[in-house]
Amino acid sequence: MIRTLLARAGLVATAACAATLLTAAPAAAHGADAPDGTDYRTRTTAVTPQRPGLEVRVVEAGARLELTNDTGRAIEVIGYSGEPYLRVGPDGVFENSRSPATYLNRTIAGDTALPAEADPAAPPTWRRIADGTTARWHDQRALWQESAPPAAVRAAPDREHRVRDWTIPLRDGADPVTIGGTLDWVPPPDAYTWWAVTIVGLLAVGALGLVAAAAPAGSRALSALGALLVAGGVVAVAYPVGRELDAGAQGVGGVLVGLLSGQTWALLTGLGAIAAGWYALARRPAADFAVALAGACLALFAGAANAAVFARSIAPVPWSPEAARVMVAVVLVTGAGATAAGTLRLHANARAAARAPRVEDAERGATAGG
Repeated sequence: MIRTLLARAGLVATAACAATLLTAAPAAAHGADAPDGTDYRTRTTAVTPQRPGLEVRVVEAGARLELTNDTGRAIEVIGYSGEPYLRVGPDGVFENSRSPATYLNRTIAGDTALPAEADPAAPPTWRRIADGTTARWHDQRALWQESAPPAAVRAAPDREHRVRDWTIPLRDGADPVTIGGTLDWVPPPDAYTWWAVTIVGLLAVGALGLVAAAAPAGSRALSALGALLVAGGVVAVAYPVGRELDAGAQGVGGVLVGLLSGQTWALLTGLGAIAAGWYALARRPAADFAVALAGACLALFAGAANAAVFARSIAPVPWSPEAARVMVAVVLVTGAGATAAGTLRLHANARAAARAPRVEDAERGATAGG
């Protein structure tokens, strides 16, 4: 029985790794557009002159700007050469296929090759890209695009630095409007401290697997593992929900669409950990196997996948970076700790099952000899 469960665990783990590799390319592309963390803080300061109904904010840890236009009029975002780039109004969101910004802003790196039709001096050719009155786009004027940090940061990396003030021009009919903002360098946290605390925590949780499963304390240890998995699963679900909210998802439907399109593994492993935790709390058969497998998936897909926040000062969630790091640490501690504890309990059960026939043979031999 134990060998069968371990074999199944190996097959599931292999399938999970294969799925990760097969989906690595699109995931990497999505990750480039929605970074797991950054040390550059982008903020908007004002829209000048003010336009009631026009709102601009930073989303995805500074990777994109979000403009919502409820003025009832069309507002144009001006591209890098002074050409119309986006048009946002009551009839939807349109992009100018002649604007170079249309192509450069498709990735955060701005490295898309320009087609022959891109000509900022040509009359705009508008193409509808979305319903509603909200547009989101990368804008290189609000980002730091160099691979190395600015000279001031290199000279004093332990201090916060203003990299630049930035502006993005808009047009409301014939009237010019400006989005103003700032770009700052924020010193990153000490990743070693976060990893050290996480490792100590997962070792403490893993130690629950050393308690003899057959003893009363072993049952309590299994219940504790179940409760920890439920808690870790809840946190693992909350984190990607936060990422979608930070990316500008609106309402329950918008969050669900974002989760299913870009955060599927984190969502599924979080829900799986909750289910495995309840299974362990009910002390069902093969609970140790469920704990070990769910913990491994939780640590890999919801913990390690977001561990970049340990080394980045800005996290892609709508709460503080410190809270984000605590959440990721909780997921890693419960996931990796549950994997270790469940594996230890499976190993102990396998040894006990192997000893049982030898004890019975010895007892039968003693009886026959008597």
